[in-house]
Amino acid sequence: MRKVWLGILVLSLGSLLIATGSAFAQMGGSSVAQMGGAGYHPANKYKLGGEGGWDYLAGDFANHRLFISRGTRVMVVDTNTGSLVGEIPGLHRSHGIALVPEFNKGFASDGNPGTVVIFDYKTLKVLDTIKTDKDCDGIIYDPGSKRVFTMNGDANTSTVIDAATGKVLSNIPLGGGPEFEAADGKGHVFANLEDKSSMVKINSQTMKVEETWPLAPCQSPSGLAIDAGNELLVVGCHNKLMAFVDGNSGKVIGTVPIGQGVDANRFDPGTKLAFASCGDGTITVAHEDSTDKFSLVGMISTQRGARTMEVNPTTHDVYTVTAEFGPAPAATAENPRPRPTILPDTFTLLMFSR
Repeated sequence: MRKVWLGILVLSLGSLLIATGSAFAQMGGSSVAQMGGAGYHPANKYKLGGEGGWDYLAGDFANHRLFISRGTRVMVVDTNTGSLVGEIPGLHRSHGIALVPEFNKGFASDGNPGTVVIFDYKTLKVLDTIKTDKDCDGIIYDPGSKRVFTMNGDANTSTVIDAATGKVLSNIPLGGGPEFEAADGKGHVFANLEDKSSMVKINSQTMKVEETWPLAPCQSPSGLAIDAGNELLVVGCHNKLMAFVDGNSGKVIGTVPIGQGVDANRFDPGTKLAFASCGDGTITVAHEDSTDKFSLVGMISTQRGARTMEVNPTTHDVYTVTAEFGPAPAATAENPRPRPTILPDTFTLLMFSR
């Protein structure tokens, strides 16, 4: 996942910004006033500390665990207490986590050597490390095929792994640099191609790309989620849009505006709410009014840098992580756009409830 740090106005934690007027409502959906801003408010704030950047989150909410990709390891946090349950070590540039309880395994992607670390789902003990393609980034388990799919950004491929055996089955050429992915559980995996502003639809059984769809007006898509029941994709776009895409036809059904620096999306089937977390310190909330109508609900104020997220589909709680930042170092020829420095021991888990 590309890390985007944005030196813009920091929105104060805890305020809830409710967009007004029907100018933001799309395609005849319910008004913002009717939805009441989804009612999200800050519930808990846990200081986790430690060193390193972060990327994806993955929830094992049946066991009250949140997996957080963190630099050279994966942190596992108790969602009830905010305490550290354990860590999965041995990574160089941790990105994503795919949890497969039916095989008592988890899979963590490592972008630097292009590998996946396989660990025991219960004990967190590392079981194996397998080679993928370079820049192994996003990762997802597809229950329809019992396979894990990695998204290898620089290689423009997806590595397919048998979840039961850990064996690499294929490296699928995608035709562009993939970012987030989503599985419908019915035999298809979808992935955004960030550099092509398009989406691929992969047949998870044949391990071949079936379709490649342009996503205009969406540009540089990053986050991706799915309403699997209705085969609807939720796409976070870097031109400050959340787009809704028909997973059968590839048609962009509509969009709503979001913040800047989107890096993750989620869909909660219980509430029909779609989320887009952005590095500017906002999470935009939209509602699926019907399969072809979506409306902007409002905006949750988080904290600068909180660009990734997870949603508990049972409690509907929203989780995101970030830290405090210092000034960026001076630009150099090797690093013309340096990121702001992360202040030591300020890494924090934020939880929002309805």
